Amino acid sequence: MIVASAQSYVPILTFASALAYLAAAGVCHGRTQLSRGGAVLLGVAALLHAVVIGLGLTNPPRFGFGPALSMTAWLALLAYAIESINYPLLQLRWRLAVTGAVTVLLAWLFPGAPFKTPSSDLLPLHLALGLASYGLFAVAVWHAWLMTRAEARMREGPALLREGADEGPRMLPLLTLERLTFHFVTLGFVLLTITILQGWFFSEQLYGAITSSQWRWSHKTIFSLLSWVVFAALLWGRHSLGWRGQRAVRMVYAGAGLLLLSYVGYHFVLEVILRRG
Repeated sequence: MIVASAQSYVPILTFASALAYLAAAGVCHGRTQLSRGGAVLLGVAALLHAVVIGLGLTNPPRFGFGPALSMTAWLALLAYAIESINYPLLQLRWRLAVTGAVTVLLAWLFPGAPFKTPSSDLLPLHLALGLASYGLFAVAVWHAWLMTRAEARMREGPALLREGADEGPRMLPLLTLERLTFHFVTLGFVLLTITILQGWFFSEQLYGAITSSQWRWSHKTIFSLLSWVVFAALLWGRHSLGWRGQRAVRMVYAGAGLLLLSYVGYHFVLEVILRRG
């Protein structure tokens, strides 16, 4: 009864979270250091976001592309908050805040289909690992984008100095951003590998499918494997051939894009375009 009554507050909590995110984005925009007001607004927004996610998983639990994006954004924000303790010059706050606002609203507009009773206790773990890898790769994408900005600034720096222009806000060094990008790619790759292996060995237990093999070929499986191949090639190339710079950035984008298509893209088409959520 309490949970059922709490569901009625989901729209209010959703809009409160989105407004707090947007207010935080306004406060953080153009700032290098996080102000106390910005920190409070981001904290309130993330807390409300977490409550909305929790309520979406109860009575009855629903899941689809909207909640998947919402959870991914929240996990990325959490990872960023932890990382900012050691690297306060990371300039992603207002962009992540806007992303949080958009995704929390998407989860409310497109809540997905009621979640069927799991055929195995392994299914929640399988989904959690998959979403965690989404979040880590999302952070890697943001860092890859910062790498591109840092490289552009390095190329433009001498010209700006000759013209007497301001160099702009301080940023983390390119090598630091590159190291952080590969750190998150490696962590995401480990979780993605575990998720795929779990799907391979426990397909029948996870989905209740009885097939001649232990593999369930589907849209999600194919794109997940393609993403895994891209990230595996990237990490191998980094270790063996010293790949870096824009080659690495493009591969991060490609791998993350394939992973996005593996679940979110498929369910977006199903729920929004075909309206078969």
